[in-house]
Amino acid sequence: MAAGKKFIVQSNWKMNKTFEEGLAYISAIRSAEPRFLGAVELVLCVPFTLLKVLAGEAPGIPCISMGAQNVHWEEKGAFTGEISAAMLSDAGARYCVVGHSERREYFADTDERVQWKAKACLKHGITPIVCIGESFQERKRGQTLAKLEYQFLTCFEGFTSQAMENTVIEYEPIWAIGSGHVATPQQAGEAHHFIREMIKKYYSEATALQTRIIYGGSVKVKNVLEMTQARDTDGVGVGSDSWDVQNFIKISETCAQRVSKRKAS
Repeated sequence: MAAGKKFIVQSNWKMNKTFEEGLAYISAIRSAEPRFLGAVELVLCVPFTLLKVLAGEAPGIPCISMGAQNVHWEEKGAFTGEISAAMLSDAGARYCVVGHSERREYFADTDERVQWKAKACLKHGITPIVCIGESFQERKRGQTLAKLEYQFLTCFEGFTSQAMENTVIEYEPIWAIGSGHVATPQQAGEAHHFIREMIKKYYSEATALQTRIIYGGSVKVKNVLEMTQARDTDGVGVGSDSWDVQNFIKISETCAQRVSKRKAS
C-alpha cells in the first residue's frame, strides 16, 4: 500500500444516472459507511451534470471523494462541449479519470493528450487517475511490459516526483474493459510491480512507495477479493458492476475487510 494513503475503490458511472438516481446512490453509501471500517476511499467518477450537486452531498460522508471522467488540457477557449480542470475543481472534483480506453478508442485520446490532461488536473489540485494498458493482440505477442513502459514514459514525461506521488496509475488492460474477461491476480500483479519498478527507476523508491497503482477491468462482486490480492495493488476501478449501488457497497466492503486484515497481519 502507498504510504499514508487509503485503498481506492473507484466507481466509473460512465454515461449513466439522472439527478435523482445520483442522490439515491449517495444516500445508500451514507447508510453503509460504517461497514467500510474507515479503510477505503470511495472515488465516484460521475457525469459532469451531477458533479457539483453530489460534491455538495459528499462532505457529510468522509469516505467519498468526487471525481470526473474526462477533462480538456486547455485552461479556456473555443472548445465546444469540453470542460477545463479549473471548472472541475470549482464543481468539487478531487479526482479525474484520464486516458480511459473508451476515450482512447472513441475520442482519439493519445498518450500525449493524456499527459497534457494529467498536468492540467495537477495544476488545479485534482488527482489524475491515468489509465494505461495493453490490447489483446499486444498481450498475445508478449508486448505487455513494452507497451506499459512506452505509455509510462509518454504519459508522465516532465512529471516531477511530487506530481507522480499525486497521481494514481490505473492498470487497465484494454482486453478486459466491458468484456467480462478479467486479468488474473498474477497478470495484474506483474503489471503493477513493473509499473512500481519503473517509478523507482525514473524517480525514487520513496516516490514509488507513495504512488498508488490500481487495477481496472471487469472488476465485479464475484472477483474483487481475488483482485485485491494482486501484488502492488492499491485499489480497484469498477465499471458496470458499480452502477448498482448495492454491488458497489459489497465491493467496497470486501475491499475494506481485506485492507483491515492486511494491516493487522
